[in-house]
Amino acid sequence: MITVVGTGTGAPLSPDARIALGRAGLVVGARRHIAAARLPDAIERIVLGPLAPALDAVEAYLEKDDKQQRGVVVLASGDPGFFGIVRALAERFGPERLDVRPAVSSVAAAFARVGLPWDDAVVVSAHGRDLRAAVNVCRAHPKVAVLTGPGAGPAELGSALSAGRADRVLVVATALGYPGHERIVRCTPSEAAARDWGRAVNVVLCLAEGRALTPVRTVAGVVAPPALWALDEDEFEHRDSMITKFEVRALALARLGPRLGEHVWDIGAGSGSLSVECARFGAAVTAVEKTRDGVERVRANAAAHGVDVRVVHGAAPTVLSDLDDPDAVFVGGGGRELPAIVTACARRARRAVVVAVAALDRVPAAREALVGAGFDCGGVLLQSSRLAPLPGDVTRLAAANPVFLLWGVRPAARSEGVDR
Repeated sequence: MITVVGTGTGAPLSPDARIALGRAGLVVGARRHIAAARLPDAIERIVLGPLAPALDAVEAYLEKDDKQQRGVVVLASGDPGFFGIVRALAERFGPERLDVRPAVSSVAAAFARVGLPWDDAVVVSAHGRDLRAAVNVCRAHPKVAVLTGPGAGPAELGSALSAGRADRVLVVATALGYPGHERIVRCTPSEAAARDWGRAVNVVLCLAEGRALTPVRTVAGVVAPPALWALDEDEFEHRDSMITKFEVRALALARLGPRLGEHVWDIGAGSGSLSVECARFGAAVTAVEKTRDGVERVRANAAAHGVDVRVVHGAAPTVLSDLDDPDAVFVGGGGRELPAIVTACARRARRAVVVAVAALDRVPAAREALVGAGFDCGGVLLQSSRLAPLPGDVTRLAAANPVFLLWGVRPAARSEGVDR
């Protein structure tokens, strides 16, 4: 049997944890956990570094110790089943061989310190993972807890968020539960980026403080995907019907695949209808719009739908160099600059580029830009006719302007799994 003991946030070990340690022949844990346990010299111990060798050593010990019935105790921080070592142990040895005794997680403790509930928070781990997903979740959601790690701490997170996220506050929780050492620091992303936080950071909360308290929830964590998408045009403020029609948006969204932890560009955003729809799926969205009234319209539509969209005033492809790389891009405008815009987007997109084109003459150049960037390219001409009423309680078909929709998918993206 492997007993997994959560040490809590500085709290002493429980009596039953002490009993388990007294019966153990092998104890595994971080150096600080083993030191705090004050083990007898006779007990074998493994200080955790790389996980695979430690698991190999545990397996060898269990095989050797099977007849003696002396178990293994693994010491871990907080709740070891919450982004912790329980997953690796269950995969290697099977859940039936684990006796897990959790303590308060660092996330729960951090939210308790600031007096906020966290059933509506999104929790994302940057420990041993690419920081991009955590950054994009923080951009898209008003209450996020980030589990940090080497190279992915408060400074790196703050640096990534300092551009275009002026409404976010970071709460850095360090040495939780250790009297005299615990610190709860509130700061802006820019202030976080300028500090050396040391090695005792437990978790970073990223909050849009005006929206940190939400109505009572039924389902914890991430909000479920929207029940409806490809919303009607009248759900958005727009000028002279200059808006991506819902038929086009429906297919564009299917090809973009916006999701939590990813970053989407909407180039030539216009009303921002596509930006809003992507944000409703949980993606971080940057809308690029060259007109000042268009910028305000995108912001108004995002606010009306309760989502975060970063709006950049400027013309593509010039302004794109200052933006973080996207996972997917929608190009809904461009004019004569369209080939250059598509080329610039295709160079930067990690996964997909979708282009809506009304002018037949521009389709070959846009397709050539996608193929030239190494994308697998497809496309369709959308011609739709909507039911429209006529006098006398009869109905006609009203044809909409045809639109070419092209899409390019990076070949490697087809086979990559998505860890969300």
